[in-house]
Amino acid sequence: MKKVLYVPLDDRPVNLDDVIKQGQSAGLKLIVPSSSDTRNRIDSVATESVEADKLNLIGTSSPTFGNTAAIRKFILKNAASVEGFIISSDMLAYGGLIGSRRLRTSGGGDFPNFDSTTTDLLDVIRQIKGRYPNKPIYVLDTIMRLATSAFVEGLNFDAYNESRELMGKARKTFTAFNDILNGYNVSDSGTSYGDTVHFNKTQYYNARQHKFKTNYYILDQLTRLGCIDFLAVGVDDAKTQGVQINEIRFVESYINNSLGGSGGQNPNRAIILPDADGLGHSLVARMANQLYGCGDKPKYAVQYYGPHGSTIINAYEYMNVHDNILRHVDMIGGQFMTGSPDIEIIAITAANQAANAVSRINTNGAERRATVVIDFVGGGTADPTVTDALIGSQFTGCILGYSAWNTAGNKIGISLGMGQARYAFLVTETHTASLNDAVNAHGSLLFKRFLKDYNYKKIAIAEVRAYSRANMKYANLPATIADQNMLLFNSPEDYQHMIGMLRDAMQVQTAELRAKNAFLGGNTTAAHNVKQICGSTWKLEDYRNASLVYENPNFIWGRAFEITLSPTVVLH
Repeated sequence: MKKVLYVPLDDRPVNLDDVIKQGQSAGLKLIVPSSSDTRNRIDSVATESVEADKLNLIGTSSPTFGNTAAIRKFILKNAASVEGFIISSDMLAYGGLIGSRRLRTSGGGDFPNFDSTTTDLLDVIRQIKGRYPNKPIYVLDTIMRLATSAFVEGLNFDAYNESRELMGKARKTFTAFNDILNGYNVSDSGTSYGDTVHFNKTQYYNARQHKFKTNYYILDQLTRLGCIDFLAVGVDDAKTQGVQINEIRFVESYINNSLGGSGGQNPNRAIILPDADGLGHSLVARMANQLYGCGDKPKYAVQYYGPHGSTIINAYEYMNVHDNILRHVDMIGGQFMTGSPDIEIIAITAANQAANAVSRINTNGAERRATVVIDFVGGGTADPTVTDALIGSQFTGCILGYSAWNTAGNKIGISLGMGQARYAFLVTETHTASLNDAVNAHGSLLFKRFLKDYNYKKIAIAEVRAYSRANMKYANLPATIADQNMLLFNSPEDYQHMIGMLRDAMQVQTAELRAKNAFLGGNTTAAHNVKQICGSTWKLEDYRNASLVYENPNFIWGRAFEITLSPTVVLH
């Protein structure tokens, strides 16, 4: 197995467990930091009061962030033994995504010497490139999102809503770096926005200033100088207007003027697009392509089933779906075309076109055309009609990538990342044991995507949320937010009950999904997964079993939105 050092954005499964499994599906062993060093958690302590025999919440505190000093040591310690690096700048410099948007009392000094602690951490990238100039270094960075974190360092859901609404309002256009830093509160008409109620606006702007200086440092002091071979900049939870837009346009202009880009992008050096939780998937795919294919770019085309992606902009993004797909293809190391591709993207944008999409998947399977599938219909979860159609087809078991999870950018990054990493491995690997291990890993990840994106996020989560909200323990909070921090907003007994609910439900859902045509095993019409691609010949492997350890599912962050879920699928 080729070894790649991977520093994740945080320790949620979408950024860690799933990316590790994706690497295994492509014959890559991702070397990751200790779980204690990447641990991120929302507030874990509640301050309470009792009034008129009613329990009220005063505030929350004590989140957990990653250990930046330990991350730096981890990179240096393991640099000699790996063939490439994928590093989250947010984890390295701030201890993770939520750490990167902590409110600050200062925005730091003047660029580039704005914060020696932060720049010293980031400069470990310069050190390893100096020591190992031929090893590819990929970095994933993020533009700070509009909203504050909810239930981190006392910020409540009112702060989240107020900040996202205010920061999504139009701003005056600025192009110079310092003007952008000083113009966060200036409306498009030139007036200043008023005071906030639920969060400290000045400290929020300080956090933006610090993070944007970090963005610029990574671009100007590391990428431009060749210390970073490829930079993926994800815009986290965005809008078509607001406080992020000047930052986005600045990055695009910098890529054009200093990194040889065009249209704000350079497929060989830096890409900026709406996504955060799909960036790890995308860069593992790019790394697999680099290590196996020496940088050759597989050809991609897209087929829409429903409205064309150019007509769709996700509510949490600033770029339309089609452009986002094009930019992700660049990010994973592919090239987009309109002719006969190596890999075809099936983009389902209307539920009434699901049957036609599956017909195309079946044709692709029969004609041995590699395929990835994205469900854009269901918003942040899988759509029932689309899912039923997909898992009703045996050829769905052969697709190289799939996602219906969260924002459009997340879905694209996850599905294309899965597909590209897998494809790079399938067309180059010949070792039987490696092929066997990888097909089991890919089958497990593909099964998980359906089990999580639909069976949990569409079905099981509803029961968990209903119970959590019905048993909210604080009289002064709306019941609808209980499931956003169940560890605090429900009693310990109710929390344990919900864990039991989750585990019982996922056993049922695993059995139901296992019986569907996409993963059916044990007879002459068994579904298959692709084990190896030799030109137009595919070697296939039957799905034999799928199981989930009862104790595995858990609420990793103590909230219903995200769970640990690691099914095991056996093909060989």
